[in-house]
Amino acid sequence: MLAGMQSRNSPLSPEIWLNDLFASKAVQQGAVIRRKARDVERFAGMDAFLREIERRGYQVVENSGQLVIFCNRAPLRWLTPPPISSKEIGPKSFQDFARPDAL
Repeated sequence: MLAGMQSRNSPLSPEIWLNDLFASKAVQQGAVIRRKARDVERFAGMDAFLREIERRGYQVVENSGQLVIFCNRAPLRWLTPPPISSKEIGPKSFQDFARPDAL
């Protein structure tokens, strides 16, 4: 979506939507917020969103269509082993994640 272009699904311009997102109390306190990637794309455009993330010095990760936005400049530290790609994991089913005592 072009900058300044209004989404058909929102009465707000992309700039106003981004300003509203980053004006929240949680953001002002340096907390973590979450948004659907689909909504970010629809209301602001991913490129504009990522430019704003970079301008603010924040970090964002995506998982299963959700964006987790770290609204501070603190480093991220994985407490579990580094993530691997879905190609390395291969196809999975719910049975792969079942508790051993439930089988």
